[in-house]
Amino acid sequence: MTLNLKEHFVKYEALVQIVDAVFDRVKKEFPKEVFCREKCSDCCYAIFDLTLIEALYLKDRFLKKFMGKDKNDLIEIAGKTDRVLTKMKRHAYKEVKNGADELEIVGKMSQERVRCPLLGEDNLCVIYEYRPITCRLYGIPTSTAGVSHICGRTNFKQGEPYPTLNMDKIYTQLQLLSAQLVKDINSEKIKMHEMLIPVSMAMVTDFNEEYLGVRKDG
Repeated sequence: MTLNLKEHFVKYEALVQIVDAVFDRVKKEFPKEVFCREKCSDCCYAIFDLTLIEALYLKDRFLKKFMGKDKNDLIEIAGKTDRVLTKMKRHAYKEVKNGADELEIVGKMSQERVRCPLLGEDNLCVIYEYRPITCRLYGIPTSTAGVSHICGRTNFKQGEPYPTLNMDKIYTQLQLLSAQLVKDINSEKIKMHEMLIPVSMAMVTDFNEEYLGVRKDG
């Protein structure tokens, strides 16, 4: 990845700081309810996708932190994980195409557990300081499209009132950052900011100028 995306990463990191502050505030107000602690890896088996800005940031930091055999080993694990996810998504697509309820299929997918390729053998994230926003917020109450979500190990009780973070607003900000990035690199793929990319795919993808659709001068 040869493009200079520092300016965009700085803006993304600013959003990360806001998200971390929200998590810390909820954890401080509800210390008994927030279960998060070292080596609790429940969130590391959740299936979720990254926006373009998150995927590019994660891959950039991954390449800066790992090299040689360590990098290749992690990419190999990511490749295997990505093949599993692709198979699952193809199956889900076929079910929906054959008449299955889409919301029900999405619900089933959310219950699946696939080990994140960045989860080390010691049950610690190998790139914790650069982990995605979804990982940073997993232990507190959130909502998406009006549906609330809580961690399976949390002590928050379903149905009781708690401060709940609206993830739709976070996703909107991430999409806006991604859209600005696509515009600034002069990509011909003008809808690329709508892409959703699994962590495993972000690790194995070469986000070069050709992939990003950067227009050549002239």
